[in-house]
Amino acid sequence: MQSIHSFGSEVGMENYIAARPDVFFTGRDGSMRSNRAFSQTAGLYACDMFIGSTLQIDLAGNSSTATTGRITGFGGAPNMGSDPHGRRHASAAWLKAGREAGGPDAIRGRKLVVQTVETFREHMTPVFVEELDAWQLKAAMDAELPPIMIYGDDVTHIVTEEGIANLLLCRSAEERAQAIRGVAGFTPVGMARDRRMVENLRDRGVVRRPEDLGIDPRMATRDLLAARSVKDLVRWSGDLYAPLPDSAIGDSPWKNLNIFFQHPPSNPLVAPCCAAWLARAILKC
Repeated sequence: MQSIHSFGSEVGMENYIAARPDVFFTGRDGSMRSNRAFSQTAGLYACDMFIGSTLQIDLAGNSSTATTGRITGFGGAPNMGSDPHGRRHASAAWLKAGREAGGPDAIRGRKLVVQTVETFREHMTPVFVEELDAWQLKAAMDAELPPIMIYGDDVTHIVTEEGIANLLLCRSAEERAQAIRGVAGFTPVGMARDRRMVENLRDRGVVRRPEDLGIDPRMATRDLLAARSVKDLVRWSGDLYAPLPDSAIGDSPWKNLNIFFQHPPSNPLVAPCCAAWLARAILKC
């Protein structure tokens, strides 16, 4: 790691940002001066990988944080999480992704766009669905388009506690759907998978389980987490970080992180496995 450019923040980070001009780009008043417009442009064309989370994913890989009864801002995801066809500078990861998708003679690369989620959100609401709520919102708003955050044809990998789906290697829409079902776990979408087809995809490396990556799930415990609670983050910041309580966070895709820290799931492997698999995916790219 050579440098980090933080072009966004969250409520509760203000005092920490003001105290750390060595990390954040700040003005005289201590507030962030990240030049978000230029950062978005650089993120669109210069980044090899975008990693994000979401509230719903359908069988085409489309994702959205707009669900029935609520619409959230997409932030930089539609921009950062898209594959810009105007890019002309090459990198190893960009070229490899392009060749996985288009074959060895591909004339352009691909940005890696990763969605990392748990198969169920809070209240056991499945993340994987046959149809996004965005279509209902489109009808309700009489809009021209559904509020999809990242289009499925830009998504290259989906990471869950079940494994990794490398969508670049899919040869058809049906394979893509089955690869997504293959990492959707015990959601209705996951339970409807074609087991034989998913195993075939696994043989080809499209779907990867932890054991396929040399990971022993029994070794994936909370001890592997650098921070084991939100209180750890607050303490490390010298009490400058003031996170919002759950009641103020609402139903955001990142609320799962807060829930995990404060109320660990019955399966302690979920977060460490996701982190380990995602790290392996990045290294392999």
